Amino acid sequence: MTPWQEMIQACCGRILEYLQDKKEATSWQLKLALHLSSSVLYICLGILHNQGKINLEADGINYKVSLPNPDIQQQNPF
Repeated sequence: MTPWQEMIQACCGRILEYLQDKKEATSWQLKLALHLSSSVLYICLGILHNQGKINLEADGINYKVSLPNPDIQQQNPF
């Protein structure tokens, strides 16, 4: 793994830890609290959202970021 990939992976972990503590945050709050550049923040949010580890909801110029509700499970009709 390259140093860049390691840094992105570490930032993804920090975002998840922050959300486990706070339950919800805006993208701006994450950027400030974790001292992330905008580029790194949005790369990490994209990765985490693609993996189903976070929910994103547009809120003006920011996003509301939260952990998925574990009580709601997708039902497979097959």
